[in-house]
Amino acid sequence: ILLNIILYTVIYTTVLCVCDGVKFGQLCSGNSLNTRRTSDSWGQGHHGASRGTREHQGLDIKCNDGATVYAPFDVTLHGKVTVYTDANKAAINNGINLRGQGLCFKLFYVQPDRYYGSVSKGQRIGMCGKSDPTPYF
Repeated sequence: ILLNIILYTVIYTTVLCVCDGVKFGQLCSGNSLNTRRTSDSWGQGHHGASRGTREHQGLDIKCNDGATVYAPFDVTLHGKVTVYTDANKAAINNGINLRGQGLCFKLFYVQPDRYYGSVSKGQRIGMCGKSDPTPYF
C-alpha cells in the first residue's frame, strides 16, 4: 500500500475500523510496533482529534516514505477508497477498503498493489508513496 502524506519524511496512514478484540499486525516496514502519530504541526492523529467541524474517526500510524505496507491480518480487499472530493489533492487521494476478522476498515493515503482479492497477514499490499503532498494543503 502506498502512503502519500509526508511530514518530516514520515508518512501517515489513517486506519478507520470498528475493532473488537482484534490485534493488528505490523502495517508497514520500519514500524514494527505500529507507532501512532501524536501531535505535530499538522494536528493530532488520535481517534476523536479535532478536524475543524468534525472529529477524526481514524487512527494515524507512522510509515516512512517508500515503506512496504502489509496486511495487518488475513483480509479481503474490497475496492478503492476516494479520500477527498477536492481534485487538487489527487496526489494523496487513494485508499482501500478491507474486511477481515469480522471488521470493515479503510486504509487511506495508500497506493495498493491491487484493490480486490484476499491477502494473508504480513503479505505486501503495496508501498508508501514518494509524493510530497505539501503543495496540496
